[in-house]
Amino acid sequence: MRRWIARARRIDRRRLDWLIAAVFIVVGEIELIARQSENDQLPLMIVLSTIAYGSLAWRRRRPLAVCGVIFCAWILTNTALADVEPMQTPLISVLVASYAAGAYTSGRSALAAPFIVAAGMLTVIVSFDEQVFTDYIFPTAFALLAWLAGRGVRTRTRLTEELHEAAVRAKEAHDEELARAAADERRRIAREMHDVVAHSVSVMVVQAGGARRILDKDPARAIAAAAQIEEVGRAAMTEMRRLLGVMHHGDDRAPQPTMRDLGALIESTRTAGLPVSLTVEGAARSLPAGMDLAAYRVVQEALTNAIKHAGAAPTEVTVRWEPEHLELAIVDSGSKSANGHSGGHGLIGMEERVRLYDGELRAGERDGGGFEVVARLPL
Repeated sequence: MRRWIARARRIDRRRLDWLIAAVFIVVGEIELIARQSENDQLPLMIVLSTIAYGSLAWRRRRPLAVCGVIFCAWILTNTALADVEPMQTPLISVLVASYAAGAYTSGRSALAAPFIVAAGMLTVIVSFDEQVFTDYIFPTAFALLAWLAGRGVRTRTRLTEELHEAAVRAKEAHDEELARAAADERRRIAREMHDVVAHSVSVMVVQAGGARRILDKDPARAIAAAAQIEEVGRAAMTEMRRLLGVMHHGDDRAPQPTMRDLGALIESTRTAGLPVSLTVEGAARSLPAGMDLAAYRVVQEALTNAIKHAGAAPTEVTVRWEPEHLELAIVDSGSKSANGHSGGHGLIGMEERVRLYDGELRAGERDGGGFEVVARLPL
């Protein structure tokens, strides 16, 4: 059934209106011929009914004009040719036109539509050969109910469209906010990287000057200095390539923390009110300055989120030094209702830092409650 409904919605509306008009013409003419086969005015009645039914093809574009054509056709038929009261198709065509007057009008036309429908229906009833009191009530009520149904469908359709547009605008605003957050984080990373590269270049300059001065007196030390220059230069080139052209003229030139400062970070977090424990597995290794800073920032941001969203829930920080990876796991036991880490700028910043070193980041709620952040940085 859903498949058929979906296919029906894909049909061109103009073709659908022409199809509806054609069906009315065929069914209406068959009923007319069956009931008025002995009437001498049958050809003229066929012409008028064809015009009335055919006007339904324009019910979306000119709904009030269609109502006028249909009402005039039946009034003229009742007055000059034959009574259409015994036939059902004319009444159905009036209901369809009344629905269109409610569904496809706006502004002043929408205000005038119910009066046109009521006046037209009452005039048709007056043109009957014989009437009773109920003839004025029920057909008119049916026509107004059809108009009211069309009005309700129009209101619901417009509300759905407005909600869809609002959802699209909200998504665009959210995407723009995420893009701005990512750009801000990249600029902050670039500012911090400035210190790393500047330090490496400074070391190279000092080593090169010393090697030049002792080259004749102590060649062995000069060769060692050259090797140090090469090592530091390679590390600096690696960091510069990772910047990928991101530039930022920052004003913060303070020394940046490293994984060696993790103990102080844990202690300050405890002082802030979060019960946190630190576990280190494996032998610590030296890291490139940029990666060292990125690993520290991941732990720092995860603990900051835990303080904000997990309350005073116990939190565990695990640092695993594996042969090929450094794994950082920050897990809190806060309840799911109190836990709202996802969607913030902090996670975006962590993801940008980890991605800068071809690492992986996983963050989300745990099955048993709480929230976890796991980052893996390749060594």
